[in-house]
Order: sequence, then structure tokens, then C-alpha cells
Amino acid sequence: MTALVRIDGLRIVARGEDGVEFPIVHDVSLSVAPGEVLALIGESGSGKTTIALSMLGYARAGCRIAAGAITVAGQRIDTLDEPALRALRGRTVAYVAQSAAAAFNPALPIMAQVIEPALIHGLMPRPVAEAKARALFAKLALPDPDRVGDRYPHQVSGGQLQRLMAAMALMTDPALVIFDEPTTALDVTTQIEVLMAFKAAVRDLGTTAVYVSHDLPVVAQIADRIVVLRHGAVQEEGTTDAILHAPTHDYSRALVAAAAPRLAAPSSAPVALQDGAPPLLALRRVVAGYGRADRDGLPATRIVDAIDLTIRRGQVVGVIGESGCGKSTLARVVAGLHPAAAGDVDLCGTPLARTVAGRTRDQLRRIQLVFQSADTALNPAIPVAQALGRPLTFFNGLRGRPLAAEVARLLDLVRLPATLADRLPGELSGGQKQRVNLARALAARPDLLLCDEVTSALDPVVAEQVLDLLIELRAELGLAYMFITHDLNIVRAIADEVIVLKGGRIVEQAPGVALSALPHHPYTELLMASVPVLRRGWLEDAAAVIGTRAARG
Repeated sequence: MTALVRIDGLRIVARGEDGVEFPIVHDVSLSVAPGEVLALIGESGSGKTTIALSMLGYARAGCRIAAGAITVAGQRIDTLDEPALRALRGRTVAYVAQSAAAAFNPALPIMAQVIEPALIHGLMPRPVAEAKARALFAKLALPDPDRVGDRYPHQVSGGQLQRLMAAMALMTDPALVIFDEPTTALDVTTQIEVLMAFKAAVRDLGTTAVYVSHDLPVVAQIADRIVVLRHGAVQEEGTTDAILHAPTHDYSRALVAAAAPRLAAPSSAPVALQDGAPPLLALRRVVAGYGRADRDGLPATRIVDAIDLTIRRGQVVGVIGESGCGKSTLARVVAGLHPAAAGDVDLCGTPLARTVAGRTRDQLRRIQLVFQSADTALNPAIPVAQALGRPLTFFNGLRGRPLAAEVARLLDLVRLPATLADRLPGELSGGQKQRVNLARALAARPDLLLCDEVTSALDPVVAEQVLDLLIELRAELGLAYMFITHDLNIVRAIADEVIVLKGGRIVEQAPGVALSALPHHPYTELLMASVPVLRRGWLEDAAAVIGTRAARG
């Protein structure tokens, strides 16, 4: 069978600040058969997205396709000029990005954006395009397919927006669709819905697809073949079953091992409280939200509703739940970034002001928030040493040699070489940036770290390294964590206590080890059933189980 996509000897180079080019993709060759789904997997910086974008004839700023042949649907992409590439993009090759929220224009209705590729390429009149879009909405299992196109992007959920972006890609009946980490930012239950919709659409339409991901259990549900990448080179390729059950390369084995559930117990016990001593953190009937307050001062929309929670010194409390359940808002309330509308937050028995402006410098120092995305948390124009130096100067007054020595100690603490101190965030891998993000929080020498989905955007191997580091730092420094995640495998590995949030309320609270036993609250069971497993066919089994539970209410 003639391949729909063929790449031979692809070499992509990037230009450094000194003007010297260096390779980031090395002599990559691969092919995709018509109707096949090929997965590109590997760690951050492995070249997955760079190779996928080359099938659009595109290289990021500062990069260029230096050598090799790229053929898609009989066209040599690497030889086309810009007008020809514009005619190809969105027509012959379509792209589904990781962040639908960033891809959609918030000022335009959804329908206008979904049908735009078909109108640009002159494939059909507007009424026909709108009818086709509504048919795609139904095929992708979107609610109210006849009217969802009238809404604006902010009026639908993240999972719905991701499926709407897939509808946009499929509007032109492209020869090839590239899915670039399309479910990475979704919670586990939404991820199942989106994966099922993608898989059904690809199967029913006979679409050829390249699926970029670092999540091997997800890839196992949708891909026919897998190409394993590292450092811009192919390490191994084969059928999905062969990679899952009989990988031959050491790196492939490491990916498979990292995807297995972690069942390790927390490495150290919480510090015992002395008689009468207050806990490190105590929340009592905390309410927070948005919108105009009522007569009692409570917000119109409650995101966090009547939360009671305590964290002892050295304790790890896991907070799990779907997107929108209030996890991140709860952390922001504790940090003073989102004022509580009601209730109390105490630190070692002392009431905290509801905003950072009212808290003392020492109170700010003792509670630090580690944000989910290091890409947005770190200033791209500030070197690592300066990013770490600011809290050291603010909290401890360090300057000069003592400051440089403490920066070096922090880098060593998070297992990064001192040579990274002069680099900008853009010169680091995803895992390195997240460690710098963590080191900046540790610079304050806090008692409590609020970790907000700190491993969700990392590939399995790097995520495992960051998780191991957090466990080690807990033992070394006696840190307490509020660990926010939708990954129950991580909670099992690190948490002493787990709270499950739904609609801003705690529906279950239990020891972390109890997550492996039943029974649980039905919502907790739903979350547990939604965690992807490294097994072909898991997606259909999980969807059936979840559908049965939903039918039972």
C-alpha cells in the first residue's frame, strides 16, 4: 500500500543566540498508511511536535527544515512556496492544537470559526458548511449540536472546545489530521469523552492521523503504530501492541515502566503535634467564588463552598477532582491570591488576612504556590539565577556572593546543574523549567507548598523524576504539601490524606492508601475508573462502566 505520508532523512536545525545552527531533529524517516493513526511519543524536547509541524511545511521561529523529503498525499511539502503551503494548510493537512482555549478567538461565535477553513478554501457555500459543521458536532458527541455553534468559546467547557477544534479540522475532509497533545490539559473524565469522540470520528471518516502525546496509556487507546522519539531521533517504532508489551529499546522500556501505576507509600510520616499545638494550616467553613455578593456577603457563584481542612507539619494532603471543582481556587485562597468570602484560614493558629496585601512578610514566606505551567510562571526574559535571586533578596536580604551561593544550593537541591543559572527559561526543557519553578518556591524556605497540577504537562519519565524529588524534599526539609491533581496514581504515591472535591464541596476524605480499596463515594469511583490504563481496549471498557454508573445516577 502506498503511504499517505512519507518522511525521509528529515533534519531540522535551530539557531542559537550566537547565530550558530544546531540540529534538533536528526535524520528522521517514517511513513503513515492511509487510514492509519500513527503516534509520536517521547519526553519534552524529543522533537514530537517539531516533526508533526513539518508535515504542514512549518518550522518554529528560529528553526528551519534543513534536509530531507516530506511527502503528504502525493505533494512534496518541503519544496512548496508560501502560497502553495497556505493552500495546503487546513485543506490537505489540518492541525488540532493542545490548547483549544488559546486557538479560538473569544470575540467570534463558534460556528463562524469552525466553518472558516471550508470558506477560505472555497469548498462550499456557507449554508452547506454550517450543515456539515452541525453533523460533525453530532458525530463528536457535542451536546445540543444544532445550537452549540451559536455560543462563544467561553460559554462551553474545555472538553467541548477541544472537540469543536477537531470539528474545525475535519471540516475540509483533510487527507491528514495532526492531533498535538489534544487531551493533556483535560481532567480524566473529560479526557475519556474527548478520546471516544476522536476515535469514533477517525474510524467513521477513515481519517489518517498523526497523534502527538507523551501519555502512553492514552496513545494505547487510539494508535495503530507508535514511533518513540528522544533527542530528535527515532529510538524505536512498531505496532502499538509491540511497543506496549515487548519494547526493545531501553528508553521505550522506561516510558512503559513510567506509565505503570505508582503504589509507593509516602516516604515519611507527618510531624506529630504536641498536645494542644495547632495544625500548620486550618480552614474552617471557607467559601470563595465570583460575582456580586448577596446580603450575607457570599458570592453569586460559589467555587469553594464550606470547606473544612487541616494540614499538619510534614503532611501531604492530596486534592482531586474534575476541572472546575474548585481545586485551584482553594489553593489560591490559601495563598491569599483569591480572597475568601467567608470562613477562616489559620496558619499555626494565627488567622491569616484574606489577601496577600494584609499578610506579613513571614506569613508570605511560609506558604508558597508552585504553579501548574512553568512556561507562564517564569518570566521568559529573566535568567534562572535572577528568577531564584528575587525571593532570596525579598525574604532574606541576600546579595552578592551569599546570593550566588544560595542560588547554587537551590539548583543542587532540585537536582539541576549550576551551569543553568545563566540560561533563560526558553533554553530549558519542560522538566528543567518545572524544577526551576519549584526551586523558586523553595527559595523562601516555606513550611507549606501548594502544588497545583505541577506534573500534568510533563512526560511520564520527567513527571516521575519531579514526583520523586518532591518526596525526597519532604523527607529532607519537613515540608507539608497541598498537592492538587486529577491523577489518582500520583495521589496514591505521595498523599497521606486525600480530599475529593465536586462542585466546590468535599464529597470524600480518606487516607491515601485507602484509594486502592472499596467502597468509595460514587464520584470517587468515577474518577478512579477514568484513569487511563496501559491496555488496548481500556477506553471502551471504561466508557461502558462510566456510562452504566451515570445511568444509575
